[in-house]
Amino acid sequence: MSIPWADIGTVSTAGLSAIATWGAWLAARRSAKTAETVARVERQRWHADLTPQFNVTIERGEGHRATLSVRLVGPVPLRRLDEIAVRIVSSDDMDRTARLPGGPTQEELDAQVWGPFRFTDGADGADADGQAVAPFALEVGTGRPFSIERTRHPHWQVGPDAERHWRDQWVNEPMRLVLTCRREEFEPWVVPCEVEVPGDVRVRWLN
Repeated sequence: MSIPWADIGTVSTAGLSAIATWGAWLAARRSAKTAETVARVERQRWHADLTPQFNVTIERGEGHRATLSVRLVGPVPLRRLDEIAVRIVSSDDMDRTARLPGGPTQEELDAQVWGPFRFTDGADGADADGQAVAPFALEVGTGRPFSIERTRHPHWQVGPDAERHWRDQWVNEPMRLVLTCRREEFEPWVVPCEVEVPGDVRVRWLN
């Protein structure tokens, strides 16, 4: 019986060709995956480098009101933010989960601003609870003022000294904010911020 060497050679060539093709596909896949990983790392680095930088201050106002100034100071390559959403969060780290029967509900606890200031009702698109204002845009180097007012004690805290105790609770606490920032073609940035209450404002409000 003769051995079909020509056929064997053809099969061998085809097998080697298939192996070469598979190897090239595998190499291309690995290369694409590496390129994708590098691109992802680069996007994350660029996103981190462009994290918005703010200068946020409180200035004394009239009566129980003051002015919160939010200024976008950098980084310069960021150029602008299409939308900034500012929200007031608790000035302390207390866990306020409704637990007591007959006490305030979780909805009531969440609606209360736990800190020295809230956004002024009816100003700057503030919500009913005074926790947030309408989103706005800024370019680097520009800012916006917002009207804020002293918070009032919750309605479930009663007694002749309720307001005084509430005021004393926040006298040395900062105003805490979370700024959620968006710009086209980028993932959002979430920037926490603590704003010191100036001494002249604290003294005035204690009077």
